[in-house]
Amino acid sequence: MTGSGASTALLTDHYELTMVAAALAAGTADRRCVFETFARRLPDGRRYGIVGGTARVIEAIADFTFGDDELRELADHEVVDAATLDWLANYRFRGDVDGYPEGELYFPGSPLFTVRGTFAEAVLLETLVLSILNHDSAIVSAGARMVSAANGRPIIEMGGRRTHERAAVSSARAAYLAGFATTSNLEAGRTYTIPTAGTCAHAFTLLHDSERDAFAAQVEALGSDTTLLVDTYDITQGIETAIEVAGTGLGAIRIDSGDVGVLARQARAQLDALGARNTRIVVSGDLDENAIAALRAEPVDAYGVGTSLVTGSGSPTAGMVYKLVEVDGRPVAKRSSHKESRAGWKAALRRCKPTGTALEEVVYAVADGTPERGEHDRELVEPMLRGGQPVGDPPTLDESRQRVRDGLVSLPWEGLKLSHGEPAIPTVYQ
Repeated sequence: MTGSGASTALLTDHYELTMVAAALAAGTADRRCVFETFARRLPDGRRYGIVGGTARVIEAIADFTFGDDELRELADHEVVDAATLDWLANYRFRGDVDGYPEGELYFPGSPLFTVRGTFAEAVLLETLVLSILNHDSAIVSAGARMVSAANGRPIIEMGGRRTHERAAVSSARAAYLAGFATTSNLEAGRTYTIPTAGTCAHAFTLLHDSERDAFAAQVEALGSDTTLLVDTYDITQGIETAIEVAGTGLGAIRIDSGDVGVLARQARAQLDALGARNTRIVVSGDLDENAIAALRAEPVDAYGVGTSLVTGSGSPTAGMVYKLVEVDGRPVAKRSSHKESRAGWKAALRRCKPTGTALEEVVYAVADGTPERGEHDRELVEPMLRGGQPVGDPPTLDESRQRVRDGLVSLPWEGLKLSHGEPAIPTVYQ
């Protein structure tokens, strides 16, 4: 298994190394264990979740090794003892991983990412797995709601200025996975081959002696198919100036403030009166899925979304946990109040109508065998790693993107509602 090359071993929690050290001393580190990643519930108000970040997790596991620099850091700060340092020096995950493929729908209790191996090698991955899956799944789940609300109109991801610089890159990837058309983040474009787009900010207009001079400079540099930002001063005058400078073949105008629904209607009427009937209207400015849905009847051609996307539209984490569910073939479970988990290694299938509409998520114990399958039911869990090595070729980002589209189509109609409600389909334990 190959990754990016940079070690991910310290992207972890101190307590995981403490557990490994204690288990090595106690002689329990080599017990065969199963750890399961799942969400006890969906974020408040959500009716479905979408798995994001699986490909990034698999790559990060490949890079989870302790080189000289990492070992020196642990030794200098006396994080673990010498015996544990020797063990870590030879660490590489050699266990098995099964899970839901990236882009798949999930519901409460879905066994999303199952890690099997010795206790020591598997427990080390907890923070790495959760930090990636919780972040990316939150972003793609929020993004998918926005894509549904946009109803076919394109959305550009532009949240890089509203989050951590590295989170901005993975957020852009998750947004594209959800169905966004483009990103403004160039590093995401380079790393993940995502189409990028961007024009100008208000600063560019303010730089020039007049709005006309700014528009002329932009059109001269980028051509008349560019998008002109018309709300720096007066929108009505800005639109008139934009068409005077660029002509009726202007690609688009962007409105970034105010009551964008009302402004879009006024802008459409003005553009049509000026003969710019094919000039598109792009709106941005603190949009989320609810704002996009409210604009569905307005003459808006595309949306720019930033803050709400990179913060998961109010749910910046998917709430997933990584729990030990089996030791040496013996099911184990946590029974703490409000933090219960179900014992044993599990898999899942989704029951569906002949039309493909999902009916229920069936979670079952692997030891009991697969439940009887209907003609249209499908297994959800796929092998990802065996002996630490990838199983087959991982899906491409575009293939996972198609999986998101297919999943949203399979939801019952009420499952696509943005209002609060129960999960789109129930989870049944068998």
